[in-house]
Amino acid sequence: MADIVATLQRELGDCVCTRPEVLAAHRRDSWVLSELFDLEGRPAPLPGAVVEARSTEHVSRTLALCRKAGAPVVPFGGGSGVCGAIVVPEGAVVLSTRRLDGLRDLDAESLTATFGAGTNGMEAERAVEKQGLTMGHWPQSIELSTVGGWVATRAAGQFSTAYGNIEDLLLDLEVVLPDGSVLRTRRTPRASAGPDLRQLFLGSEGTLGVITEVTLSLRRQPQARRGQAFSFENLESGIEPIRRLMHAGWRPPVVRLYDAAETSRLFPEICPEGRALLILLHEGPTGAVDAQAAGVAAICGECGGEEVEDSVVDTWLETRNHVPSFRALLERGLILDTIEVASTWNRVAELYRNATESLRAVPGILIASAHSSHSYQSGTNLYITFVARPEKPEDRAEIYRECWRRTMEVALAVGAGISHHHGIGRVRRDVLSGEVGETGVALLRAVKRALDPDGLLNPGALLPE
Repeated sequence: MADIVATLQRELGDCVCTRPEVLAAHRRDSWVLSELFDLEGRPAPLPGAVVEARSTEHVSRTLALCRKAGAPVVPFGGGSGVCGAIVVPEGAVVLSTRRLDGLRDLDAESLTATFGAGTNGMEAERAVEKQGLTMGHWPQSIELSTVGGWVATRAAGQFSTAYGNIEDLLLDLEVVLPDGSVLRTRRTPRASAGPDLRQLFLGSEGTLGVITEVTLSLRRQPQARRGQAFSFENLESGIEPIRRLMHAGWRPPVVRLYDAAETSRLFPEICPEGRALLILLHEGPTGAVDAQAAGVAAICGECGGEEVEDSVVDTWLETRNHVPSFRALLERGLILDTIEVASTWNRVAELYRNATESLRAVPGILIASAHSSHSYQSGTNLYITFVARPEKPEDRAEIYRECWRRTMEVALAVGAGISHHHGIGRVRRDVLSGEVGETGVALLRAVKRALDPDGLLNPGALLPE
């Protein structure tokens, strides 16, 4: 790989970095197993170089030169992914988008904002807030992730029940294909010009192209905001009012239902022991917020909900992104993860029961719990959490894989989706055929071969080996 590094340095100058600390910072994303392997002294290999692209032309030139040399390239945004989409092959070229940043255009009349793909999510939100606007997209990783990464991983935000996910906000994009050619989609609210090419890159995890610019549809800052909270006998009984309020046409941006275990762990003073907690946040014109809150309260009351102090919503807003690092918990001998799946309403209760029961049979399991955080007309997601402490620390990787295997097995058995918004990476790639079928995997392989015939762009991610 020394030849391609020398070529890139000659062609791109100081955009190419080989400093050890920079290489080490771009070896992998934030996948739990990668964190564990670091802790155990077997880290991911170092890349041969990091190209810190400052323009679309830099990206184009890098990909063209690497294709000619047969060198693998791994796109890298914020590195906040948690499914192992980035584990850099030894000596590969990492193509960082972080210098492709900043607000490039804001149209307050059309409510659109164009960002360089490497723009940090919180910086992007602050840029539009100055104009009284918001993206309405609040992933937990907003302070770490990039707008291009949101598209590449098909991300969801905490306010998605009203405002939609990244595919609903994406208006147009610029992407560099593996041969260095540049695709720019049209900035239009809707089109019927054949298949939507944006969909190729939503969720592609850097395997089909490198996103360089993103235009998102914005909204105005809400006039009013109001929180609500209700307790229910259990998670299953709390699902029904969510289904009913969605079917009634109410759309609170935040609709989060925690099972009893998570309620007692996160909000110990809010609910009576053993009950589930539903928190809601309403936003919009004052009259609409009041009407929606009243409608939701009526539905929750009909379903046996008991209203609790709404200050819990303020607590959640203040602390929603404050979570312990995986490393801190791994250092205590634990192994853990969150697995987000999705289901139609008729399967949610079965999915919850079967997944948590199966996880509780894993040796050393301490926690098997869940909450719902993104709901739709036809169903909702479940965020399933597991924490285990194996008797032997060296068994943690095996226990981790067993917890994932059981959860994926349950999801497929009940007809649920295997991923809601974290993506596939390496942790789910071997069960992808269960979601899209062998025909679907073959189709994805065909698209990959057409765009990247040598398989050089982010090898090992998304597609089963």
